[in-house]
Amino acid sequence: MTPTEPNTDTNAASTAASRKDMIGTGNASTHSDRELLTEFVETNPDYYEQRFNKIGAKTGFAFTFNFAAALLGPIWFGMRNLWKWGLPFAIIEVFAYIQIVRGWFGDLGAEARDRISQIEGTLAFRKQQLASAIEKQADNVNVFERAIESLEKAISDIQLEVVAAQEAGSGIALFGVALLAVIKLIQGVIANPALEKRYFAWLSDKSLPSGLTPFRTWSSAGFVLLITFVTVSHYAFPGKFSMLNSFPTTDAIRRTAITWVETLFDWLTEKGDWLFTLITRGIRWVLDNLELIFVGTPWIVVASFIILLTALSAGKRAAIFAMAFLAYMGILGFWEKAMTTLALLGTAAMLSIIIGIPLGMYCARRPRVYSFIRPIMDFMQTMPAFVFMIPVIAFFGTGKPAAVVTTMIFGGTPVVRLTVLGLRGVPESIREAAIAYGASKWYLLRKVDLPLAAPSILAGINQTIMLSLAMVVVASLIGAKGLGEDVLEALQYASVGQGILAGFAILFCAMILDRVVQGKRQ
Repeated sequence: MTPTEPNTDTNAASTAASRKDMIGTGNASTHSDRELLTEFVETNPDYYEQRFNKIGAKTGFAFTFNFAAALLGPIWFGMRNLWKWGLPFAIIEVFAYIQIVRGWFGDLGAEARDRISQIEGTLAFRKQQLASAIEKQADNVNVFERAIESLEKAISDIQLEVVAAQEAGSGIALFGVALLAVIKLIQGVIANPALEKRYFAWLSDKSLPSGLTPFRTWSSAGFVLLITFVTVSHYAFPGKFSMLNSFPTTDAIRRTAITWVETLFDWLTEKGDWLFTLITRGIRWVLDNLELIFVGTPWIVVASFIILLTALSAGKRAAIFAMAFLAYMGILGFWEKAMTTLALLGTAAMLSIIIGIPLGMYCARRPRVYSFIRPIMDFMQTMPAFVFMIPVIAFFGTGKPAAVVTTMIFGGTPVVRLTVLGLRGVPESIREAAIAYGASKWYLLRKVDLPLAAPSILAGINQTIMLSLAMVVVASLIGAKGLGEDVLEALQYASVGQGILAGFAILFCAMILDRVVQGKRQ
């Protein structure tokens, strides 16, 4: 061991010794230590004191076995509020019980016999056809005979499967018994170390649940027994309990809910028509101006501007790649559609950034506001795009403004989240030093908070742009033009070449934008 290496054995031994001192053994034990341990375990404090001492005295694994935990299984872990262990053990135990009950009491050949019943129905029908063909002296008698022979052979094979399934029952049951024995052994071995770790966490934080409460005991037992009984009954005896096969509901409930939702959206569309019209006109104004710049301007001007911007942001090498990407789009005839895509993307990303960064700055110092907004952003990110396109179409119709709104919903949240994350990550010591030197709130924001949070904010802008670009194809479903339209047509008509080429054009747009936004930071 070199002088600079930490003495891990010494540190581990000192940690074990400190744990041993905290619990107390022999003459070193104090009355307060014993009271704390008794308060935590409530039952058998002598047993747990000895086991905790044994675990704490060793630097490695100390073997102990808790018979109560092995016998009760997940119920014991639930009683002790150790559900981190209890839930996995409950799943494995239920699986073992299913195998035992299926092997010894279940009807393993039920599915095969159902198949035989279906084939027998078909066989009876074919025999009727054969009899009719023989009576009429038809030419297809041989066809029916071969079909009947094939069905009879299939029934014989399935009958063999039924016999084999029934014979495998004992093996399945024994596997379940072996699995149950192993998991019981594991639970008994893990119980004391898990409870000892929980005990030391409780010493540091007395708000953690301790002891054995009647509610926790009965709820743990009820939960484990309920899921065990219901699951075993369902899998071991399929079809016996129809209530377990499908959720108890009626189609009338769904139809009523659909009517309520449609009524709500009709009311919102009628009352908020002026607002949706105003938003549509604003988006249309921004979009038309960007399309005028990207599409109406001569291609050589736009290409030169993009290449120069890439060179200034990410360097000459990135500018050369940008030139190659733009040449690819131009030569293959994607230039106008690529510029339309950039205009659509630019509108959605610009509006998302203009709204998102100030909103993130406002929420960064107001936890209550952010706690209200965060579930809304979670909803926006997790809801499938095809679902929230439905209300967007209801409010804004189809076309480019609706596509911009859809893109903003899907891609506008990262800039808010990462702005909040960046501003909250500014060290308080730096802010306090600036305030101590007389910095105003505006100066603190401009010269301290935003510069230090800039990497996170730039990452949020980048993610918003990338997610917005990912919506190009989806947005084309509701009338957005551009490269997404080519990909959509390729999907509809199975045009592999067109889809691949347009997909690469979208990829190159994303790479150019990524280099422009992230270039300096990289």
